[in-house]
Amino acid sequence: MADHNDLGNFGEQLALEFLVAKGFKVLDTNWVFMHKEIDIIARKDQFIVFVEVKTRRTNYFGEPFTFVNVAKQRHIVKAADAYINRFDIHEEARFDIISVLYNDHQKDIKHIEDAFYARL
Repeated sequence: MADHNDLGNFGEQLALEFLVAKGFKVLDTNWVFMHKEIDIIARKDQFIVFVEVKTRRTNYFGEPFTFVNVAKQRHIVKAADAYINRFDIHEEARFDIISVLYNDHQKDIKHIEDAFYARL
């Protein structure tokens, strides 16, 4: 497996631990619908939360969360819609991003709630 895949998996694990510590109930991870993946699906309060995790070693080219472009957002929303329909979810959906900056010098986790809205 490539180093960037290892880093991504590690970032997702850090994000999971972060969410659980904040009281989220994790429902699913790496859920796939027609080649569209949602990294983490969790429940908190009245929301079902679809979380995209972006991990980088450096912010030289920008913070990790800035790499969740509109096309990626559309993919997440379509997969979330499929999840909601398949599992008959009635909570309000929310789309969050967890940005992980991890290297030898730092471990920085940022949770951006309501990072984007459902635009199909």
